[in-house]
Amino acid sequence: MMLEILPIGAGIASILIAVALAMWISRQNAGTPEMMEISEAVRVGAAAFLRREMKIIIPVAIGLSVIIGAFLNYSNGIAFAVGAALSAVAGLISLKITVKAAVRAANLSGDGLGKTFAMAFRGGATVGLTIPAMALLAIAGLYMIFPDPITIAGIGIGASLIALFIRIGGGIFTKAADMGADLVGKVEANIPEDDPRNPATIADNVGDNVGDAAGMGSDVYESYIVTILASLLIAALIGAPDLFLYPILVGASGMLASIIGVIIVRSTNITDVMKPLNTSFYVSAAIAIALNFVFLTMLVGGEAAYALFGTTIVGVALVPIIQKITDRYTSYKFGPVVEIAESARWGYASLTLMGIIKGLQSTGPFMIALVAAIILSFAISSAAAPEGADPVLYGIFGTSLTAMAMLSLAGIVLSIDAFGPIADNAGGIVEMTGMGESNRKVTDEIDAVGNTTKAVTKGFAIASAALAALAMIQAFQFEAAHVFEGILGLDYSLTNPAVIVGLIVGGLLPFIITGQLINGVSRAASKMVDEVRRQFKESPGILTGKTKPDYAKCVDIATVASIRELWKSAIIAIASPIIMGVLLGPTAVAGLLMGSVVTGIFLAYHMANTGGAWDNAKKLVEMRGEKGSEQHKVAVVGDIIGDPYKDTAGPALNTVIKLLNTVAIVFVPAFVAIIIL
Repeated sequence: MMLEILPIGAGIASILIAVALAMWISRQNAGTPEMMEISEAVRVGAAAFLRREMKIIIPVAIGLSVIIGAFLNYSNGIAFAVGAALSAVAGLISLKITVKAAVRAANLSGDGLGKTFAMAFRGGATVGLTIPAMALLAIAGLYMIFPDPITIAGIGIGASLIALFIRIGGGIFTKAADMGADLVGKVEANIPEDDPRNPATIADNVGDNVGDAAGMGSDVYESYIVTILASLLIAALIGAPDLFLYPILVGASGMLASIIGVIIVRSTNITDVMKPLNTSFYVSAAIAIALNFVFLTMLVGGEAAYALFGTTIVGVALVPIIQKITDRYTSYKFGPVVEIAESARWGYASLTLMGIIKGLQSTGPFMIALVAAIILSFAISSAAAPEGADPVLYGIFGTSLTAMAMLSLAGIVLSIDAFGPIADNAGGIVEMTGMGESNRKVTDEIDAVGNTTKAVTKGFAIASAALAALAMIQAFQFEAAHVFEGILGLDYSLTNPAVIVGLIVGGLLPFIITGQLINGVSRAASKMVDEVRRQFKESPGILTGKTKPDYAKCVDIATVASIRELWKSAIIAIASPIIMGVLLGPTAVAGLLMGSVVTGIFLAYHMANTGGAWDNAKKLVEMRGEKGSEQHKVAVVGDIIGDPYKDTAGPALNTVIKLLNTVAIVFVPAFVAIIIL
């Protein structure tokens, strides 16, 4: 009984500590009236965007919840509503905390790196401890009420759909504002980033919150939900009810470990921001491994216990491997980014090509890491399958535990990630209020690390999609076999044309969606560029500081443009598996799911790493004191190109992959109903 309530206790404890951190943040000085005015403008703009987005999303979510509950089963309708609601809440919490912490971090920038870092990290930790805790409580609570995992698979659709909406909307908003601010402000008008004379600067800061904070919060929440759901579904397939609790316990162990990891972070006498962050992560990882062993030996005995424990070690170890690979290709301290920065000396084409080259090359190490994790976890667990159990399914269950062990550290990973947009916004406030170069140097140092940690979290979420998809595809095949038993024989071999068609269509989907998203950013950015140019032309006093820009107009343009682009990608992700299932049956859907994973994972890695590398190449040029130079202008354009790569299209793809899988599983009964009719 103690083990059954432990996840609930871990989730509640994490939320209580997050509340204490939020209260501490609120008690700190928010700075001068000018700083608070800017922060309030960002808060109002972000709230207006989310409010308008939710006016569209909420009716859609309610309608889908009713449809799923009425035509499939009521428990999935309830699960969909829970998943969707908490995904929206995850985005809202991330938004509110980062806005509040950013202005306080800016105010502390004059007191040195340590205090600024402490504020930014504790703001991030508030988000990091809250969101995975909500996901753990949601899935544990639903499972306690509806013990059959297939009856609550709708939670995955709800979480993924709303996360995709927030990711797409926030990503298009932030990159439209960012590109508009950079193209006209830094490149054409030659004014600094976040200069208060730039009409798009408030929209840019709003975008950091709705894209990087709210988007990432919803993304990690959704990844956590879908990954734990995949483990539960495979446990059900292998007929091992005694193992149902273990994936949830893995989540609890990571939650408890993350709490300790947050508490031990020290900010005094620091010279390298990454050092306390790395220490925090490694302590959390060690504690999670120890707790996983304790829980598994209490729950399952014998050789199987040690084998399944081994798969969780693989999952925990995968996180620092992803971090090292991402760091290697996106940090200004290493060769790839240095080469990209140097290529800016020879012009725009050279910089663009070098960034694409390094981004493409980065996919190789990620592929090796993922393949090694899959092979190791499968081999360890399948070899220890109990007598009478299917070794293949047992091996896939082990792989799903690897994904869950990795996601169990979402608390500390998101804490490390979420301080990035806080530092970015703090730097903007420092610039807009003219606090001085020494203050900006402090926020720039944290922001540069934040760019890398944001890239790490994207890699973390993408890897979870790859590992969870393996289990989800298997779960889909077995659910289809159960539903179609006695109606239709299912052949998943490559001799079946339906499978080949599914593979081709599935492989194409990430490219179609990527094109739509980047095109959406381009259209929105063009409107922003026109507006900033108009204001500079019609009000020459803006550049001399005599006239205040119309910030609200830029915020409104980004909001309208981003909401207009919400639907296309989401409709494709929801409709594709349903249409394929109705036309060609479940074998074609299985091919579609696998095809989308194969192309989607590596396209996502390429885009996230390429964009991150271009961003830090620009920062490296700035850190060398070359702001305003021709090389800097070239590097800024590289950063602009990379913005929709890393913050819109790349992160959206891992959510698309998981949404395709959860829709396929939940809507299998609809396929057979159409065939019978």
